[in-house]
Amino acid sequence: MARGYVLIAAVLFGTTGTAQALGPEIEPLAVGTARIAIGAALLVLIALASGRFQLGGADRRLILLSGACVAAYQATFFAAVDDTGVAVGTVVAIGSAPVFTGLLARRFAGGRLSRRWAGATALGCAGVCTLVLGGGSGGEVSLPGVGLALFAGAGYAGYAVAGKALMDQGATPEALMASVFSIGAAVLIPLLAFVPTDGLLSGGGLVLAIYLGALPTAAAYILFARGLERIGAGETATLTLAEPVTAAALGFALLGERPAVAGFIGAALVLGGLALLAVRTGTPRRARARPAEAAA
Repeated sequence: MARGYVLIAAVLFGTTGTAQALGPEIEPLAVGTARIAIGAALLVLIALASGRFQLGGADRRLILLSGACVAAYQATFFAAVDDTGVAVGTVVAIGSAPVFTGLLARRFAGGRLSRRWAGATALGCAGVCTLVLGGGSGGEVSLPGVGLALFAGAGYAGYAVAGKALMDQGATPEALMASVFSIGAAVLIPLLAFVPTDGLLSGGGLVLAIYLGALPTAAAYILFARGLERIGAGETATLTLAEPVTAAALGFALLGERPAVAGFIGAALVLGGLALLAVRTGTPRRARARPAEAAA
């Protein structure tokens, strides 16, 4: 069921681009900040209403680091897309995140990276590259933009690995998400003073921000955290590669986009990687693995 939670979260993440395309034109950093702020408020309400706002013995410094990683991912991803284009920025950020996550989990949590994880991640990342760039719309590659996208992937990885460690220390998924996204919102909100926010204050802009804050943020990250609590950070990050497949499917169904043959091949590769992770092999492990083993 944990993998199911992460996959549902990835599907919700994948609706973000289509929602923005159907909504009014708004400065990306403005809508991203509004999304995080609304999501954080809803996550705090969910944690309080469920009575699960417990951080236990979680390291508060690690919580601050995790919140900073969330803010860094949002800011650098939008900057990368602006500099090197949507296709290249997306494929570098999303494609690099599982690799960074696995490496960080091994370095800082002592986790083991299985061959199955490596194979699934390789398939998934190759599929994302083919899906996003295969249509010939890769755009001009900018080295600073690629660097920002890699920083975004690393920020996502840092958040995933830190989040897993914090839940191992006793934080509930609800309390963790509420705390981390509140910190991320506090970092990002001052940036609104430097970008246009006119479209955000329109009726359509508010509807878009509320949707993005409620479903692809609050609901999705609660599910993401519940999955992360039970499986490793590396596997969780690889499962979220379902996000670009969802985005491509919605673009086909709702926006009239017609992907090239390479797009279908890329989607098949991603799904193959996800299927590889879903296959159970060998003798089932003990119900509760040691934290170091669970990290990857």
